Amino acid sequence: MGRRYGLRGPWVLRGLDLDLPAHTLVRIEGANGVGKSTLLRLLAGIDAPTEGRMTGRPRTAYVPERFPAALPFTAAGYLTHMGRVHGLPAAEAAARGQEWLARFGAAGYARTPLAELSKGTSQKVAVAQALLAGPDLLVLDEAWTGLDTEARGALDRAVAERAAGGATVVFVDHDPGRLAGAVGLAYRLEDRTLTPVPASPGDDGPRVRIEATGRPPAALPPELPGAPAVERDAGNPAAIRLTTSAAYSDPLLHALLTARPPWHITGLSQLPAPVPASRPAAAPAVAAVDMTPRPAPGAGPTGTTDAAPEAVSRPTRPTRPARPVRPPGRRTAATRYQAALLARSQRWLAPLLLYAAFLGIGVRAGQPLLDSLGYAAAALLPVAAWLVRLCVTQEPPAARAVTAAAVGPSRAHCASLLTGLGYALALGGAGTGTVLLMSAPVSTDHTVAVPLLPAALAGLLAAGCSALLGGAVGALCARPVLRRHGWSLAATVSAALLALVTDGSPAKAAVTDLVTGSLTGTVRLPLLPAAGAAVVVAAVAALTARLAALRE
Repeated sequence: MGRRYGLRGPWVLRGLDLDLPAHTLVRIEGANGVGKSTLLRLLAGIDAPTEGRMTGRPRTAYVPERFPAALPFTAAGYLTHMGRVHGLPAAEAAARGQEWLARFGAAGYARTPLAELSKGTSQKVAVAQALLAGPDLLVLDEAWTGLDTEARGALDRAVAERAAGGATVVFVDHDPGRLAGAVGLAYRLEDRTLTPVPASPGDDGPRVRIEATGRPPAALPPELPGAPAVERDAGNPAAIRLTTSAAYSDPLLHALLTARPPWHITGLSQLPAPVPASRPAAAPAVAAVDMTPRPAPGAGPTGTTDAAPEAVSRPTRPTRPARPVRPPGRRTAATRYQAALLARSQRWLAPLLLYAAFLGIGVRAGQPLLDSLGYAAAALLPVAAWLVRLCVTQEPPAARAVTAAAVGPSRAHCASLLTGLGYALALGGAGTGTVLLMSAPVSTDHTVAVPLLPAALAGLLAAGCSALLGGAVGALCARPVLRRHGWSLAATVSAALLALVTDGSPAKAAVTDLVTGSLTGTVRLPLLPAAGAAVVVAAVAALTARLAALRE
């Protein structure tokens, strides 16, 4: 596959052919600016390749290099929302979020607003959201940046656990010693393509030796994490010594303790790491990994026990694996997340006040009902365009990338559109109800009575027509179609006005039916305009959702 930005832009990546197996840690190396982040976004499904295709991408989580703090949630609230987006029930998502915060030493910040967190603590939240659902593909773009030493060690262990549990982990990091000895595949990105990097003979990193005894016949579990070297005691066939990299120590301990029958751990020691001649003698960051086994918070069958190894004699109960993800539920959760984001940011307040001002100026008590309903429906169109534009652009780019990796960019974009349309339709219903309470059910000349229920239905249909068409305008005048704020704002205002006055516009047809019907006291249901508006907004949603993947 290949990727470039723009129809005639230079190729960032070209001719990539890559197979990423399960149970594998994959390192991507390369100089700054060669396209590593672009490659990771492609693998995470945030962007679509310009040419070629990807197949078999499983449930995915992504950690950006810089996670934004400008989200109106607490740390725990954001993790709960993202857990639901990943497919977890709300209670389970909240519990796992708390456990992962504790594992990274950030439990005390669970109720702290994200905007008040330091860069390092924000990065812990970003890492926690990616790990709490046990993804099958974990993509890390310099996720260790900003973390303290203890948190880096915790992330090293968590990454190794995910790989040992069957996941594929692809990562970029500026530290060449990151997860030394645990990486299964390594590639260097240069000249727009990937080149395999052979493992260095001395690049084994810190090693751990585990001593254990088992019941006869003392058979080891198959496919032990980290592919450890196995030594058996000639004098005691039931005793073994396993040597593996530090990153795989916790998953290996868990595999031994949960085997049937379980193994009894009799010793655990860390061995010195050989230092390559070409590398400075300073120990890599992974050498600081705490070797005490810790449980993985609900992320799958890779957790370990908190007890000291010498005291363990019974098998621990394996952690419950992550539940299968149901795509429809994830789409609903993404919409709820977008709705909560809009509600907590209070950006809905300005469109609400604008619509209230429109109604206050144009609707008076005792005015003809159908005229007032037409005015209320017409005033809703620019407000709906504003709301949809707000929802599409309200999420910071890095946070939007995280959501897109979890549910796909098209679904994430559609969730934004549905949120804006939902608020607009709710405003339309409230405005129609207000008009029904204040206006007189009579014709323009006050001589013919207007049936109330048909008029209410016609007003709701006209409001819905304006909300849908306004949503289409807002979607076309925001990213990914228009990216510049000035052009986007000007286009929104102009297109909203044109949608109200142009012949053939469903909104104009619906409003005209109400106004002309008021002259004779006749109610005409704008069924055809409402259907036309639904078709328009569906086509615009499909187009912009596709562009969201191509031009994100």
